[in-house]
Amino acid sequence: MQFRIELQWNSKPVTHEPITISLMPENNGVQMNINAPFFNDPAAPIGPAGQPFPGLWDYEVVEAFFLNSEKEQYLEVEIGPHGHHLVLLLSQRRNIWKESLPLSLHVSRTDSSWKGSTLLPWDYFPPSVDRFNAYAINGSGSKRTYEALYPIPENAVNEGQQPDFHRLEFFRPFNFSSLMDEKWKQPESCLWK
Repeated sequence: MQFRIELQWNSKPVTHEPITISLMPENNGVQMNINAPFFNDPAAPIGPAGQPFPGLWDYEVVEAFFLNSEKEQYLEVEIGPHGHHLVLLLSQRRNIWKESLPLSLHVSRTDSSWKGSTLLPWDYFPPSVDRFNAYAINGSGSKRTYEALYPIPENAVNEGQQPDFHRLEFFRPFNFSSLMDEKWKQPESCLWK
């Protein structure tokens, strides 16, 4: 299953090669792979690579959100090109109840692109995930760019509106069965009990 982020948060096209996010089934979770242009703007966060970094959304980052739309419970995974990550569990819009969960992350970079790969354990996913969205952020100051797999439709953007990645109503249907198989059932999570 592969997704291409071709639009900005307000439905305008991106001006670079689209970022791709691939999801693949694994016994213990979902393998998530990222392939993206490397902007190196802003500079790397100050902190050790391979560790959770609170506030990673203020840097260059790719984000994936997995939502249970009925209960508004969701997993937010952020991966940066410098090897930092941030995993958040949220219940209701923007209400973080668990953060900085560990991830085993591998990142490789060239001067113009980067790849990230991680296994998202089943425990991190809320029960009955049925919606998905993905985002990317890069640039500094007036060159800051916010991109979305499923953006706000152009006709719904109000003058002066700012990007908001927690607009859950714009997430689109997602079904793990299409990734796994029709008989597959999402394992129970000890974190979401």
